[in-house]
Amino acid sequence: MTSLSIQDVSRQSGLSEPTLRYYEEVGLLGPIARDGSSGHRRYSEGDLDTAQVLACLRAMGVGIEDMRSYQANRLRGHDAAGEQRDILLRHAVRVQEQIATLRTHLDYLRTKAALWDARARADVAGEAEAQLELETILPRLEETFR
Repeated sequence: MTSLSIQDVSRQSGLSEPTLRYYEEVGLLGPIARDGSSGHRRYSEGDLDTAQVLACLRAMGVGIEDMRSYQANRLRGHDAAGEQRDILLRHAVRVQEQIATLRTHLDYLRTKAALWDARARADVAGEAEAQLELETILPRLEETFR
């Protein structure tokens, strides 16, 4: 059996050492075996796999309670497939909304840059075109602030 240090797991999962300790403390990871002489944590390949799953969930903005449910459902296997699907789809909707918001912000930034570029070139037609485009973006932008 492979035995990994907390540094190894941190490096391979992308989670910081304090986060790994916290996830163990709140029951998301572990219990982690300890070295008999030093007391240092010794992670198994399974622990690393779990840490990598948690790192992915965390990167997607999944909260601790949903991580806890997800982990419990992983242990249940096929019996929990519907619940796993629901957790993931709920977060997929949230991510989709974030993407739409970011696209609106990107449209605004590019159009404002085009407006200022037209002004720098004294391009009256280009400035008017950018201004018209901004008028279509502003309502969407305002919606992102609500």
